[in-house]
Amino acid sequence: MALSPAAWARSLPFALFMGFLALRGQWPQQGWLGLDGRWIYALGVLVVGAALALQWRHYEELARAHWPRLRDLLLSVAVGLGVMVLWIHLDQPWMQLGQPSASFVPVGPEGELLWGQIAMRWVGAALLVPVMEELFWRGFLMRWVQQPDFSTLPATQVGLRAVLISTLLFMLAHTLWLAAIVAGLAYALLYRYTGSLWTAVLAHAVTNGVLGAWVVYTRQWQFW
Repeated sequence: MALSPAAWARSLPFALFMGFLALRGQWPQQGWLGLDGRWIYALGVLVVGAALALQWRHYEELARAHWPRLRDLLLSVAVGLGVMVLWIHLDQPWMQLGQPSASFVPVGPEGELLWGQIAMRWVGAALLVPVMEELFWRGFLMRWVQQPDFSTLPATQVGLRAVLISTLLFMLAHTLWLAAIVAGLAYALLYRYTGSLWTAVLAHAVTNGVLGAWVVYTRQWQFW
């Protein structure tokens, strides 16, 4: 089945992001042409950010009319914080699918923190990824599983089957599979309950933003 223009608009930024992750995972530690592979992430942020900006008018679920109520915003923050706390505790060996292929350790040869790389990583994880992933996983895929003409389907009408299938596929894109299931269900059900994709984006941003700050503070780089 060919994807519609609406589906492509939500899939292309995600595909670009995954492509840059794959490229960074294959980049040698010493880098090609003297380029530190950690900056591949920054390049990905710029390219994916540009793709989102160019297609922003197509994202009806993020239109101003769908901005959530204050109560739902507060719920989103609470959900995001809860997912973050669970994420860092659901990391036992049996809860992992292999090892990350594109780990990110922004530390110099003398053990110093590389703040430029940290800033770009945090911006990508906390601001770009929540928009890009929620548009793909929940805005598109979850609704598409329920109904191929997904752009006309309110999130409140999405059934449990679509929630579970999209969450399981979301899990496969993450090393911490159990944490990913928890996060995927939380964001999907939040979107379904409120009817606003912005709530899932905000919850995801809170999770990633607080997690990033915690990772830098504790130097638990395996979570990045």
